[in-house]
Amino acid sequence: MSDNWVVQNLQNALDTWNQKLSEIWSLITTTPQNFKGGGIWSVIVNINGAVQAIALALLVLFFVVGMVKTCGSFTEVKKPEHALKLFIRFALAKGAITYGMELMLALFNIIQGVITTIMNTSGITSSTGTTLPSEMIDTIESCGFFESIPLWAVTLIGGLFITVMSFILIMTVYGRFFKLYMYTALAPIPLSTFAGEPSQNVGKSFIKSYCAVCLEGAVIVLGCIIFSLFAASPPVVNPDAAAVTQVWSYVGELLFNMLVLVGSVKMADRIVREMMGL
Repeated sequence: MSDNWVVQNLQNALDTWNQKLSEIWSLITTTPQNFKGGGIWSVIVNINGAVQAIALALLVLFFVVGMVKTCGSFTEVKKPEHALKLFIRFALAKGAITYGMELMLALFNIIQGVITTIMNTSGITSSTGTTLPSEMIDTIESCGFFESIPLWAVTLIGGLFITVMSFILIMTVYGRFFKLYMYTALAPIPLSTFAGEPSQNVGKSFIKSYCAVCLEGAVIVLGCIIFSLFAASPPVVNPDAAAVTQVWSYVGELLFNMLVLVGSVKMADRIVREMMGL
């Protein structure tokens, strides 16, 4: 690393950014069972099992309410075809509650396969990071003490923004895991609504919302890939301009690309929900 304090200030911010991007790349391929050693998952599984008892009681309630609303009279319930339909609905709802965990993990694994395919196809690896161009380093090092003062101010502000955005980015990815755990823990309750025809839309919305949370990983990966491709082509800087102008042009365009990435990641939930019509 250069001995110039201005270069070091900007490079340290880029190192923090690259470290968080590498961590995101690793977290996206991590399953909820393995996140943080699996301790959180064990607690979530226990909560899911405890909530199943409540969901089974709600299952009967939604079934009875649905039967009352869809059947004109008790005589209609005694018809074989209608009784069979009600029995199948009850059995499927009971199975959704009992095997809801396996269902949600199957959906997660399918979407993880999509994410892995995107990552492998892009050819972008976790080692791909943003680096300070050598031309920019030479420009900064060629400045005298007084010329470097405005450069220090520019890189200080730019480095601060880069550091803040890198932490916002990683917090969004951690937030996705929080939502996955919450959906998994409380899954039996919305799944119990499949027992009644009038209430089944709640269960359908829950499944769609869970898939949307899983698909957020694909949006995050795509955002990181697009940013990496932008970062691979450094901005064109006028070599005849003043050093502070060159540095500001580079930092400004870099911050803009980072801001777009953070914005797209923060809106991953909205993007996916719009795609799924939620």
